[in-house]
Amino acid sequence: MSRPTLNLARILVVDDDPVMREFVVQSLRRLGVQQIETASDGASALQTMISFRPDLVLTDIHMQPVDGLVFVQRMREHASPVVKAMKVIFMSADSSTDTLEQALPLGTFGYIVKPPRLDTLKVRM
Repeated sequence: MSRPTLNLARILVVDDDPVMREFVVQSLRRLGVQQIETASDGASALQTMISFRPDLVLTDIHMQPVDGLVFVQRMREHASPVVKAMKVIFMSADSSTDTLEQALPLGTFGYIVKPPRLDTLKVRM
């Protein structure tokens, strides 16, 4: 998404840490994004996706009860072609090889180490 279209983007932020979730939301607002929804885990994120229909999902990996990896697997298996093809960027403080090997094959558009820097968010989006 180029800068001029960021203000039109619909972004879903999924993170179980309320402080990190708010940090990401405020960062997106600084980039001009106006339509933002949040969810605290993968299960509630799936429900929000269906009603909100985001252009992009920024999701944490390590969450309870449904983590980001399971959430994205469920998206990729969803009956709706829109949900199935949704663009996803993982955000995690965990940049271990094991986690990356699990995350990247899920058809994501990137991986951001938390806390995300404003310039990193802008480039990835």
